[in-house]
Amino acid sequence: MEEGQLSFIKEQLSKLDDEQKREDCFALLQLMMGITNEQPQLWRGNMIGFGRYHYKYESGREGEWFLTGFCPRKNNLVVYIVAGFKEYEALLAKLGKYKTGSSCLYINSLRDVDSKVLSTLISLSVEHMRKKYIVD
Repeated sequence: MEEGQLSFIKEQLSKLDDEQKREDCFALLQLMMGITNEQPQLWRGNMIGFGRYHYKYESGREGEWFLTGFCPRKNNLVVYIVAGFKEYEALLAKLGKYKTGSSCLYINSLRDVDSKVLSTLISLSVEHMRKKYIVD
């Protein structure tokens, strides 16, 4: 099943109209597979996630989510830094051109960011999530 999911994701990414976005997505796919040592899975439609963890809030709400992932959107790429950005301000200062949401890193293209810094940011976030949560 995992190999089938990877093939399906590659097929979907191959259909992206924007050549640069398509190349960036394939680069992110390889980068995140290498960092997490996990196969990609589709989450909520077009989010591509790697690994998973179980969370439970004090309110009792609980669920599962991916450790890291990305999503090609019309205007940009979203890279999910699930640990958030609070601990990574020094890295972000070296990253390049980006915007952030609570755990979303919005970039127009991988050409706009330092690939080594991005790789470090993703690695540290995944490491943080694996330490904080029981990971399957």
